Amino acid sequence: MRLYRNLVFATVDALGEIFNEGAYADKVIEKTLKRDKRWGARDRSFIAETTYDIVRWKRLYSEIAEVKAPYSRENLFRLFAVWATLRGIEIPTDWKQIEPVPTRRIKGKFDELSKIRKYRESVPDWLDEMGVQELGEETWEKEIHALNEQAPVILRVNTLKTTREKLKQELQKEEIETEFLEGYPDALQLKERKNVFRTEAFKNGFFEVQDASSQLVARFLGVEPGMRVVDTCAGAGGKSLHLAALMENKGQLIATDIYANKLKELKRRARRAGAHNIEPRVIDSSKVVKKLYGSADRVLIDAPCSGLGVLSRNPDAKWKLQPEFIETIKQTQEEILKQYSKMVKGGGKMVYATCSVLPSENEAQVKKFLASEEGKDFSLAKDQKILSSETGFDGFYMALLEKKK
Repeated sequence: MRLYRNLVFATVDALGEIFNEGAYADKVIEKTLKRDKRWGARDRSFIAETTYDIVRWKRLYSEIAEVKAPYSRENLFRLFAVWATLRGIEIPTDWKQIEPVPTRRIKGKFDELSKIRKYRESVPDWLDEMGVQELGEETWEKEIHALNEQAPVILRVNTLKTTREKLKQELQKEEIETEFLEGYPDALQLKERKNVFRTEAFKNGFFEVQDASSQLVARFLGVEPGMRVVDTCAGAGGKSLHLAALMENKGQLIATDIYANKLKELKRRARRAGAHNIEPRVIDSSKVVKKLYGSADRVLIDAPCSGLGVLSRNPDAKWKLQPEFIETIKQTQEEILKQYSKMVKGGGKMVYATCSVLPSENEAQVKKFLASEEGKDFSLAKDQKILSSETGFDGFYMALLEKKK
């Protein structure tokens, strides 16, 4: 592979923002790719994938390069040199920014550090310890390895407008090859990474990009056309849109969130998807929640969480997460469950879901809720733990809870 100076410099600039300024990798990459209109698909792909790769393996590469945060520009070039060397990519000798690379030493250190999991899988000490504590040595070993793989691109067909078969054909016309996924009735997986957002099919609202595990959540809730459903932590509405499709646009789907800007994005997405039964409501006071008490046939609580199940698509989360945050978010989950469960009417159902693989955020929260005053009228109908190491998709958890009539 030939390296181009402008692409490497753009990558190093992006890494500086992510590592030194705490910026989110996806936002930085999105901004970086707009820097030069002359860049083609291959150029953009190099910047995005190289940046994500170095972010993913930050700890391992830092140890090999013997550099620490905050990262000077010189040290960022050192990280890049490690990345290139381990991939057998030759660095031009006339690049003054990168000192001569001791290939043999880099490979030797890589072999040595690869024997220790926290370096091999490039995770902070505390996270490695927590993973073992919660999942056990064997499961954590497999799970963190799987979460370091690049996430596949999965589409969810919008059944309000088309079918999987028709969407597959539409995308084929635009030279995008996909395949069906067994056990995921609304999913298509891309055979090769491509920018699907530029397609006519996307502009026409025929699909959304949504991981296969995430697609199971709306179906788990068992909604039917004509029901009154509340998506309590709707965000930008990935699961709300799926629920609207499963409800065939019939009934009422109230999408609530504490962030107005996210619900604004949901409105835009709903228009494109042709989802007419979604009613966004900002939770700007406790009254919004109280008004919905005892009124919903179905309630979805896609709770805020550590996000450890989606590290494959958000590798920078490994470096942003702190143990204190996980403790705080568990408190939030507990409070949300107690408050939002009051929206379920007698005989109704609720799903509690997270994109975390930690039992303390999942089964333990459900158990605690069922033992509480607010959970005394509920029972656990079924739950499902999805591990990335077993499916190749995001790690997820969902529990279906039923309320007495």
